[in-house]
Amino acid sequence: MRAIYLSHPEVTIDPNTPVPDWSLSQTGRARTSALATSGALRNVTRIFSSAERKAVETATLLAFPLGLIPVITDAMHENDRSSTGFLPPDQFNDAADAFFAEPDLSYRGWETAAAAQSRIHAAVASALSAPTSGDALFVGHGGVGTLLYCALSKQPISRAHDQANTPGANPGGGNVFIIKDSVPTSGWHPMEALVN
Repeated sequence: MRAIYLSHPEVTIDPNTPVPDWSLSQTGRARTSALATSGALRNVTRIFSSAERKAVETATLLAFPLGLIPVITDAMHENDRSSTGFLPPDQFNDAADAFFAEPDLSYRGWETAAAAQSRIHAAVASALSAPTSGDALFVGHGGVGTLLYCALSKQPISRAHDQANTPGANPGGGNVFIIKDSVPTSGWHPMEALVN
């Protein structure tokens, strides 16, 4: 059995809508639909999703051809940034740098990286503790996905492992890493790599 962690792909950015309520863009939906119909996920028997709209949309598209219903897992949400709301890209990048650089400190009221890492790690470990056959797919977000990767690979929290900083990964999201025996087998790759 293996686990696949997938960050949702591209979204429609709307500064007037809370970030957890953003939906997939046409590009994100097309990429997800292509993966869903590729047969690459045929061994997946369980799908777990963050409760954020973009993740639920991704998980639902992937689950339908498999005859599965995603298990919505509240603890898989992205790091809580509600204290600042939407930040323009340059401000967000500065904030993300600070978030990863000081894991035990809150950036302007954000959930700390250490707290977010503990939360996502516990959620994934709990889901994987149930005996089952087949692969598990986790549909979530890039930030907490990176924190999960750092925890499982026993590396310090660092934005160096973020999907945006991984050569070959899609900076807009829709990337995966594979987990075997509770250890990542590689860094982030585009979701299309599952097909090849």
